[in-house]
Amino acid sequence: MLHRLLCGALVLCACLLLASALAWGATEEPVPLPPSAPDPDAAGPTAAEAREEGKALLDAGRFADALTLLGPLVQGRVVEAGDLFLYGLAAMGAAQHPDVADDVRDALLAEAIGAFHAMLVEAPGLVRVRLELARAFYLKGEDELARRHFEAVLAGGVPEPVAVNIHAFLAEIRARRRWSIQGGFALAPDSNIGAGSEERTITIFGLPFERDAEELTTSGIGVSIWGGAEYQVPLRESLRLRAGGQAARREYEGSQFDQLYLAAHLGPRWLADESTEASLLASVRQRWTGTVPDNREFGARLEVARRITPRVTVSGRASWHDRRYRTRDHLDGPVMDASLRGAWVVTPTVRAELSAGYGRERPEQERARNRSRWLGAGVTVILPLGFTVGAGGEVRWTDFEDAWFPHTPSGENRADRTRSLRLSVHNRAFTLYGFSPELVAVHEERETNAQLYDYQRTHGELRFVRQF
Repeated sequence: MLHRLLCGALVLCACLLLASALAWGATEEPVPLPPSAPDPDAAGPTAAEAREEGKALLDAGRFADALTLLGPLVQGRVVEAGDLFLYGLAAMGAAQHPDVADDVRDALLAEAIGAFHAMLVEAPGLVRVRLELARAFYLKGEDELARRHFEAVLAGGVPEPVAVNIHAFLAEIRARRRWSIQGGFALAPDSNIGAGSEERTITIFGLPFERDAEELTTSGIGVSIWGGAEYQVPLRESLRLRAGGQAARREYEGSQFDQLYLAAHLGPRWLADESTEASLLASVRQRWTGTVPDNREFGARLEVARRITPRVTVSGRASWHDRRYRTRDHLDGPVMDASLRGAWVVTPTVRAELSAGYGRERPEQERARNRSRWLGAGVTVILPLGFTVGAGGEVRWTDFEDAWFPHTPSGENRADRTRSLRLSVHNRAFTLYGFSPELVAVHEERETNAQLYDYQRTHGELRFVRQF
């Protein structure tokens, strides 16, 4: 029953998301009206004349004049895409005038971004428009968004001179990076919060024993909040010092399943060449379960990334931490993991990813020692009407080094296989301060030879994300 209620809630959220998209249409960030509307009784150029004169002013570099002339063309409920494009170019050009104040500059770039984005909501395959949107984000200092769109443009088969310029932009974005900040908020329904088994009977020496009802699965709707920040200090041209931290909080009714996570890192970042970088970071992490500390970790991690081709990037990560528990000291010991991820921008509107990893835990208790391997894949597609959809899956194998009496058959070590499927949809046409709603649903299943450790779980999030 609870599972059906959860699924119904996710479906309802999806319907609300669709309804909001249809209601808002392609006006994700409406282009503001000019300071003064034209007098309808005054004689003026026709739309065609204004359009042609606007093009001439753009060619002459008179962006402010072009902006004033093109403004009336983008005020109606129905606006031609070509007029939006010209208006965006005029706003972006005017923003680059040396005498423009910072607040006016930001407002002009916001108008340019709104114009280009409105076009891509309707037709996401417009490579030239995406290029101009990337440039506008770059000028505004939104480097992560600029990078994403520049990479998508490279997948559109642009001429070589354009590709050279894009690589110069990407190199500058990487070199000038200082602050990076992220955060979010979500409602989080879950059909099995603690990932508990639904088995009601456990067999010990051939005798059945019934579990108490309170030991079975628990469902609910929680709240999830997360955020993080990092600053990079230039040490020399190819070397930076990274310092940052992350925090995440998830709460449900009561405190049994509440979680708090804090982490911090510090270390150098080396820009080896235009396509390769590496970081070696000292790392500390702390987790709370309910309202009390659970465990803390001290260690280090290595991060490496390289652009193989204009469309393909590869990144790797390896970490080692010494984990210490507050009360369960039999679980103290080192944990390590290593992963490799590849991303391929197939077209300007399609992105695919593959990942693989290995992990190992060596606590003091022998039966808790284990190793894991996992494989994952995903794809994201940008669609018309402002929709972006994604799908992905992962399979994880975990093998333990000892039997789990009385949960495993005699002489058998515990072995788990966990599969997960992730679906997401968000609409770029509806935003609040640049954030778009995203609906995420995840289904997990664990199969194991250990009684009471298998489970099924469906959970999701309705959140706002900074994505265009």
